[in-house]
Amino acid sequence: MVVNPVVLKRVYDLHQAEYDEAALRALHSGWYILGREMEEFEQSLASWAGVRHCVALNSGTDALILAVRALGIGAGDEVIVPANAYIASVIGITENGATPVFVDADDHMEIDADRIEEKITRRTKAILPVHLYGQSSRMEEISMLAKKHGLKLIEDCAQCLGAKYDGKLAGTFGDIGCLSFYPTKPLGAFGDAGAILTNDDALAERVRLLRNYGSKVKYHNEINGVNSRMDEVQAAVLKVGLKYLEESNEERRRQAKAYREGIKNPKVWIPEEYKGVYHVYHLFPVLVEEREGFQSFLKENGIGTQVHYPIPPYVAECYQSYGYGWEDFPNAARYARSEVSLPIYAGMPEEELQYVIDVINRW
Repeated sequence: MVVNPVVLKRVYDLHQAEYDEAALRALHSGWYILGREMEEFEQSLASWAGVRHCVALNSGTDALILAVRALGIGAGDEVIVPANAYIASVIGITENGATPVFVDADDHMEIDADRIEEKITRRTKAILPVHLYGQSSRMEEISMLAKKHGLKLIEDCAQCLGAKYDGKLAGTFGDIGCLSFYPTKPLGAFGDAGAILTNDDALAERVRLLRNYGSKVKYHNEINGVNSRMDEVQAAVLKVGLKYLEESNEERRRQAKAYREGIKNPKVWIPEEYKGVYHVYHLFPVLVEEREGFQSFLKENGIGTQVHYPIPPYVAECYQSYGYGWEDFPNAARYARSEVSLPIYAGMPEEELQYVIDVINRW
C-alpha cells in the first residue's frame, strides 16, 4: 500500500461538482480581480468567524507582512514570536524592518506563554503567537499580557482555521488574525491565497489600501502599498471550501483520535493537546528520537511523511546576523530534530490510516 502525506486531488474530489461550478462561474464573469466573488467570500468568512472584517489577500505571508505594516510597526521595534514557527511568521516582522524576539516552545509545541513577559522591553510593540499544527496557543494568558503592557496582538492562524481556545475562535483574540489558504491548509485554495480578520474598522481599511497599491481610486495612491489581491477564481472555490470547513475539521479530528488511540509504540511520542482547546489537526506531529530510521522504515512500507520544521527560523541562514545558536531554545531545537508529521487530511481512506498505525507499531 502507498500512503502519501496528503493527496490534494482527493480533497478536490470530495466536492468536485461545486468546485467546478464555482471556478467556471468566476471565469465566465469576465471580472477577475477585486470583484463580486472576493467580496462575497470576505463577507462569508467574516460572518462565519464573528468579526467585522475579512480582507482577502494573495497569500498568508502577505497577510503577516501587511498586518505588521498596518499596525505601524517598523525599524527599531521588536515583535515577540515563537522560536519554532515556520519562517513566514518571522518574515512578516523582518520585511517591515522590525526585529523578531524569539520565545521557546512549551511541551505542547506552542509558544511558551509563561516565558513571554521576560522578553518584553521598551522596544516591544507586539506579540505574534503562531497557532501551530491546528492547535490554538494559550490565548487567554497571551491576551492578558498584551493588554497589561499595551502591546498589539497579531495571531498567525495559517494552520488553525476553526480552532478554539476556551470556546473562542483563534484569530479573534487580538488586533488582527492572519490566514493562509495554501492548498494543504484547513481551508485550502487551488493556489496561493490569504486574508486577515479584524474588528478594527481603521485597521481593515488600511489593509485594503495596502493590498491595492495604497489606492481606493485608481491612480490616487494615498499610502505606499503593494499588489496583494486575491483573484476571483480562488475566492469562488474558497466559498465552496468554507461550506465544508467544519466537516473537514471534524474528519481530521477523528483521524487524530484514531492515531492517539492506535499508536502504541513507546518510541513514538504524541504531544498532548491543551485542555479546553478545540484542535483542528492541520498536521499530526509526533516526536521520534531516531527520526531518520523511523522515516526510512515507513518509506520502505510505502508511507510518506514530512518534517515541520527541520531548521527553526532563529538559526536560518538569512537570520545569522542575530547571533542565535541551536541550543538557545532547547525545545524548539528538540522539535526541529525529532518532529515527524504523519498523513492526515480530509478524504484520507480509513484503510490507509489503519495501515499507518499498524506499520508504526511494527517499527
